Amino acid sequence: MEVAVSVVLTVVGLVMLCFGGNWLVNGGVNIAKKFRISNLVIGMTIVAYGTSTPELAASVAAAGEHSAIILGNIIGSNIANIGMVIGISAMLIPLAVRKSILRKEIPIMLGVSLLLILLSLDGEISTYDGIFLLGGLGVFAFYTYKDAMKHREENKEKSEKGKSNIYLKSIGLIGIGVALLYVGAILTVDNAIILAQEFGLSEKIIGLTVIAIGTSLPELITSIIAIRKGHADIGIGTIIGSNIYNILMIMGIGAVLGGVMIGVDVYVDYAIMIIFSISLLIALKTGIISRAMGICLIIGYVAYLVVTFFR
Repeated sequence: MEVAVSVVLTVVGLVMLCFGGNWLVNGGVNIAKKFRISNLVIGMTIVAYGTSTPELAASVAAAGEHSAIILGNIIGSNIANIGMVIGISAMLIPLAVRKSILRKEIPIMLGVSLLLILLSLDGEISTYDGIFLLGGLGVFAFYTYKDAMKHREENKEKSEKGKSNIYLKSIGLIGIGVALLYVGAILTVDNAIILAQEFGLSEKIIGLTVIAIGTSLPELITSIIAIRKGHADIGIGTIIGSNIYNILMIMGIGAVLGGVMIGVDVYVDYAIMIIFSISLLIALKTGIISRAMGICLIIGYVAYLVVTFFR
C-alpha cells in the first residue's frame, strides 16, 4: 500500500513540476523583456536559482548525519543536468546557442567544479570550505549583475513600454512557479527515496541517482519548455547556472551546516562530472548541440547510471 501511495504522489509531484516550470519560464522571459536583460542572464539567475531550490531543500535536510546524500546529490545533479537534461532537450530540438557562452560561462562552470575537487583533497569539505564557497557565490553574483547591466545598456531600445502591470504579474508567475517546483520536487524525491529503499539502495547511490534525477527534473521540465518556446538561451543558461549554484551555494550551505566527508571512490564521479562538462564545451564549439550529440549525452548518462548501480 505504501508503495502504491508513493507512486501516486510521485506522479502528482511530476505534474506540479510541469506547471511550475512553465510559469517560471514565462515570468523569467517577461522580466528579461521588461528590464532589457538577455535570456541567458535570466536563465543563469532567476530560473537557475528557482530550479535549484529542490537540491537546496534536499541538501539542507540531509546536512550533518546524511552528508553522503548532499555530495551525491550535487555531483549527480551536475552530471544529470548535462547528460539527461541537455541530452533530452537536444534530442527533441537541436539547440542553437551563442558562442559567447564558450568564453565565459562554461569555463566558470568548469573552474568551480575543479575548485570542489581541490577542496576535497583533504577528505572533507569543512565549515571553512563552505564559507569560502559561499564567498565565491557572492563573487559570481556580482559578475552576473555586471553582465546583466551591460546587456541592459546594449538593449535600451528593446525595452517593453506601456505595460505597467507586467512586473507584478511576472514576479507572481515566478513565485508560483518556484513554489510548485519546490513542492513538486520534494514530493517526487521523498517518494522516490521510499521506492528506492524498497530495493535496498545505499544513501550514496540514492543521492547520485534517485535524488539527483529527481532534483534535476525542474531543470529538465523548465529547459524543455523554454526551448519549445524558442528560448534556448534560457534552457542552456539554466543548466550552467544550476551547476554553478549546486557547488557554490548548495555545497557551501551543506558544509557550513555540518561539513561533508569525502570518500576515495567519489573521485570517479568527479571525473565523470568533468568529462560531461568538457563534452558540453566541445559540443558548443559549432554553436549548436545536435540531435546526434544529444543522443550521445543520453547514452553516456545511462551508462553512468548502470555503472554506478553495479560499482
